[in-house]
Amino acid sequence: MELLCQQQRCTTSVLWPEDVDRRLNILVRAAAAAGERTSRAELLAALVAAVDVAPEQVSALLRHYRQLPADALTGDEDHNDLPVVRAPGPRRSTPS
Repeated sequence: MELLCQQQRCTTSVLWPEDVDRRLNILVRAAAAAGERTSRAELLAALVAAVDVAPEQVSALLRHYRQLPADALTGDEDHNDLPVVRAPGPRRSTPS
């Protein structure tokens, strides 16, 4: 049986607020705290796959997001209890 998470990949460019990006990093750290090895891309895919294709629900989700105040994710800095995970992107080699 082929799994959804094993299908061929496609690249998607995402442009969003910095606080949302910071929240994604915290969610990846929360997954790590629960023992999951994951990536930002896999977590986004899981979130998208979890949402029902119900127009009213998708619309309500969008309206809720669009009405969030600029400081809605304030307090995310308080997650010092979560493990640190490697930053996305290639690792830099240290000069010898």
